[in-house]
Amino acid sequence: MNKGSILFATLLGGIVLSSCAAANNGGSETMSMRQNSSNSLNQIAATIPPTADTANEMASKIKAPTKVKSQLIKKATMSIVVESIDKSINEVTQIIDKQQGDLIKLAQNQPKDEFARSTASIQLRVPQTTLDNTLTQIAKLGIVKNRSITAEDVGDRIVDFQAQLVNLRKTETNLQKIMDKAGSVRDTLSVSQELSNVRDSIERIGAQLKNLQNQVSYSTITLNLEAAVSTKNPQRGFGLQVQETWNKSTNSVGKFSMGLLKLAIWLMAYSPYVFILAFGIYGFNRWRSAKTGVKLD
Repeated sequence: MNKGSILFATLLGGIVLSSCAAANNGGSETMSMRQNSSNSLNQIAATIPPTADTANEMASKIKAPTKVKSQLIKKATMSIVVESIDKSINEVTQIIDKQQGDLIKLAQNQPKDEFARSTASIQLRVPQTTLDNTLTQIAKLGIVKNRSITAEDVGDRIVDFQAQLVNLRKTETNLQKIMDKAGSVRDTLSVSQELSNVRDSIERIGAQLKNLQNQVSYSTITLNLEAAVSTKNPQRGFGLQVQETWNKSTNSVGKFSMGLLKLAIWLMAYSPYVFILAFGIYGFNRWRSAKTGVKLD
């Protein structure tokens, strides 16, 4: 058995596998064509018996399973009550630009009811590495009503797609070699059809892989904005006023407490100099009183 026959048998095995995988996504007519082409190629391969070298080569490619690195698709949602919808939209746009993100969708609602409040829905995406910082910046625009982050691990799917692409590209190369050596018109047409199917699978799986990688690299944020007051009724709700007052008061208390703590630390740090200064003043007064004859109590 020569090396060409061994290579031919190995290539045909890969062709059959790729044809079966592609048939799962095609119609009945395409499936029938692929089966016919595979049958024709199998008939050619039937005359070539498998060899020990071929079996050893296939066995050597089997590797122990390795741990797949996590590839997370993160999505966040946030609802905020803001002073002004228009102003907040402009601020969100500035935040996105600083974070190298993109504005995907913007829907603003101006209610007809004079007592209803304006709302806006914004969908944006930012690099996953800046997701937490972006959410922190957006939260400063108003009062956060709710906030959530979800994550989906697609590491296994990405590795699977990459492995499929590697095998399909090898099959494409081998099929091209077979077609160059095909003798009859029938064999050439069969290999050509199978080559077209493999290339279609490469494009489809490549697009799915690229889509997953983009979702991993960029996180999606769905932001819902709600005006604090209606456009024609500026009186705020009682609950909102109480919440804002409480936030301001606790913030003020926190700043005052931090100021006292910093002052105490400064005094402790400079306390030796204070003692030296006080002792110097006391000694100077004693010396002056002794010189003048005045007794200090």
